[in-house]
Amino acid sequence: MNMATIIALLAVVLIVFFAVRYIVKSKKSGAKCIGCPESGSCCKK
Repeated sequence: MNMATIIALLAVVLIVFFAVRYIVKSKKSGAKCIGCPESGSCCKK
């Protein structure tokens, strides 16, 4: 593995980490539809 591959792999891992972190935090705060602007006040079950 050369340095460019390692940097690209690290970038992908960081993006996935922050995406999962965002989803977990949103679910804990009560969001039903993550990314929806009305997710906190939506009546969807």
